[in-house]
Amino acid sequence: MPDTKPVRVRMAPSPTGFFHVGSARTALFNFLLARHSGGTFVLRVEDTDQTRGTAEYEQVIYDALDWLGLFPDEGPKQGGGFGPYRQSERFETYATLAEQLLESGKAYYAFETSEELAQMRADQAANKQAPRYNGAHRDLTAEQIEAFRAEGRKPVLRLRVPEGETRFDDIVYGSITWKNSEIDDFVIAKSDGGPTYNFACAVDDHLMEISHVVRGEDGLSNTPRQLLVYQAFGWAAPIFAHLPFLLGPDRKKLSKRNGSVNLLDFGTRGVLPDAMFNFLSLLGWNPGKGETQEIFTRQELVERFTLEAVNKAGAIFDEERLAWMNAQYLKALPMEEFLNLVRPSLEQYDLSDEAYAHKAVEMTRERLHGLPDIARGDDAAKYYGVANFGNGANYFFSDEYPMDAVGAAKHLTPENMALLEKLTEKLEALNSFDAAAIEGAIRAQSAESGVKVAALVHPTRLVVSGKTVGPSLWELLEVLGRDRVLRRLKTENIQ
Repeated sequence: MPDTKPVRVRMAPSPTGFFHVGSARTALFNFLLARHSGGTFVLRVEDTDQTRGTAEYEQVIYDALDWLGLFPDEGPKQGGGFGPYRQSERFETYATLAEQLLESGKAYYAFETSEELAQMRADQAANKQAPRYNGAHRDLTAEQIEAFRAEGRKPVLRLRVPEGETRFDDIVYGSITWKNSEIDDFVIAKSDGGPTYNFACAVDDHLMEISHVVRGEDGLSNTPRQLLVYQAFGWAAPIFAHLPFLLGPDRKKLSKRNGSVNLLDFGTRGVLPDAMFNFLSLLGWNPGKGETQEIFTRQELVERFTLEAVNKAGAIFDEERLAWMNAQYLKALPMEEFLNLVRPSLEQYDLSDEAYAHKAVEMTRERLHGLPDIARGDDAAKYYGVANFGNGANYFFSDEYPMDAVGAAKHLTPENMALLEKLTEKLEALNSFDAAAIEGAIRAQSAESGVKVAALVHPTRLVVSGKTVGPSLWELLEVLGRDRVLRRLKTENIQ
């Protein structure tokens, strides 16, 4: 029979660093599942690592989720009926439940020192055995326990793993079976009394009534241990779905070495939250066989998302594709909203001529891939890691702009520069400096000089903007205006 429990999903990050784009994709898929099913999206902060976790990193989690628009229904800030939502505030619960397993004989004290455990692993390596706890303290007598305590040893608590198999059905990976003989009696409570990850995670998922555990593929190896905790208590397990890794361009697991991984860095670089939301949703999820649509609204994604459509294969985090997608979102913004977004990137320029600034920005945004690059020159391609965008609007506001060196070598030849001198005279003589008149002048000069129009278009564009690509040249020159164009076309000013 189908599971009729309300859908409750959780995102459970640790506050130990920046918010990885892989974590963002996991949070997004949980969010989409919750919204698609009318369920609940829970944020739980797993802050048991007191040495690495900080309040600043916890704030990073909130900032990242807020930026992406993944607002939890329950969490440390929102509250809810299943709190506390920080693991550091739940230690009493873990201790009580661990004691229950001890009293029932399903867990036991183990007193080995770190040196003894190291020797155990060394002996196993020498004998070419897999490293695992050998169960030496599985059946200590009361006298032995007292003797160890008298020595001042502080025990860990280990789960007594039963014989047999642990099996579960994963929505993405199908049926998975682990032999219990391959799982050692793992620690559920450390010597200081604190819970281990697998114990706390299983306890929290049960007590918070999580229906679906949707997490990255790297959590797959933890699942049998968490299921054994469920089994020890006699609890029903949640449904599991493990998401494929995000891969870099080299098809290796995405990391700092092969791509950008900090979600909030993309916001700084001018990626819109809606674009990132759309982009991440397509990393591992298939909207349908033969589907060619790539731009989806948030509501469309909510309506269409299912875990059954998640692929097993790793998804490539293609920054060039993200840049393209972001460009589509930038183009679709209402102009006033777009102007407000890019204004901080142009603050070093004089924008007092509002009408001119509006035209310049409107003309430029067709080729923008991120908000800050409206004020960039040729370094934008390096900044985004993709090929020539033709982006940037700096040349609209300043005569100091970088020149495309390859384009200059190709098009600013002595012959073409001589043509530009003649064209400058023609443009200077125009009664009206509008697109139609400018086009007419360039075509007339082309005919008089016996050259193709391109022989004038390319060098003209380079001289007035530093770029080899851009808006229609006639319209570009009209917006730049007579004074700027003529000043830049004077050959003595060309560097």
